[in-house]
Amino acid sequence: AQLVESGGGLVQPGGSLTLSCAASGFTFSNYDVSWYRQAPEKERELVASITSAGGRTIYQDPVKGRFTISRDNAKNTVYLQMNSLKPEDTAVYYCNSYRGVVRYWGPGTQVTVSS
Repeated sequence: AQLVESGGGLVQPGGSLTLSCAASGFTFSNYDVSWYRQAPEKERELVASITSAGGRTIYQDPVKGRFTISRDNAKNTVYLQMNSLKPEDTAVYYCNSYRGVVRYWGPGTQVTVSS
């Protein structure tokens, strides 16, 4: 089983990025997915979650109204559309796919918001 994030990079404040997380080696459509992030010297924190069929999404307060999580089970991919980015969004973003006690993590992708 493998998850691979992509789409990170350097963006100016107020800009946008779309992260992707591609899954392989397991039945992705049976798993819920969350995006987490970890800033330097801070703990990893939950950003957003989506259920296996995509029918329900949850966002943490710092990103509500700015980020959108979605998935395409036909492509085994989950996305995180990030708008109105702020310097405090700078972090390594991780994809996490889970079902019961089974969890898979990707290696992360760096997002830097700076002028």
